Amino acid sequence: MSSLSLRCSWLIVIALLFAVIIACTTSDNPDQIRQRTAEATATMKRDTKAVVEGVKEGLGGQKTINLNKASREDLLSLPGVTERQADRIIADRPFADAHVLVKRRVLSEAEYTKISDRVTADR
Repeated sequence: MSSLSLRCSWLIVIALLFAVIIACTTSDNPDQIRQRTAEATATMKRDTKAVVEGVKEGLGGQKTINLNKASREDLLSLPGVTERQADRIIADRPFADAHVLVKRRVLSEAEYTKISDRVTADR
């Protein structure tokens, strides 16, 4: 009798394990998979478009500014240029070349290096 109850116990344990394994696996139907794939694709498309627009905006924002003719707002758009520095640039015009900003101590060499590719001093 003990052997029979041991076999029944094992069969019950195996049946329970089998039921747990089957219950834990997800059985998505193809329509659900297609829907999730379409949603993921739409999200990726939207995010990619946003990245492309950001890159375009970043590349397009690198216009050259003429120190002798730029408005205060244009000067303030340069990285690191403060209101005081912008006012001083306007007050110290005209400039023979852009590096004069360092010679006249309007900007430090490090500050000038940040904007040197974005400024000119054409008359």
